[in-house]
Amino acid sequence: MNVTDNSFLRQFETEVEGEIAKIEYAQQERKIFLTKLVVPKDNCPTDFSDAFIKEVLAIIAERNVSMMPTSPEIVRFIRKNKRYRSMLPIGVRI
Repeated sequence: MNVTDNSFLRQFETEVEGEIAKIEYAQQERKIFLTKLVVPKDNCPTDFSDAFIKEVLAIIAERNVSMMPTSPEIVRFIRKNKRYRSMLPIGVRI
């Protein structure tokens, strides 16, 4: 999966079945807020969202910044995958 950071639109993007899937974000100092997950519903593999979120979290980890999920889908993913909780800001629990 090829995920790109469109910093002008403040979103991570990838193409799936000819459509764009995106995770919108807002950045403040050393934190990135993941605000919205948009995935095309038609012709999208069932595990696509989880794979897309994993790729985005890998990019964020490389930048060595904290992430704060505010999108319900991403919060659910973090709850299921506890290893990503270390990327949350200090004192934040999900």
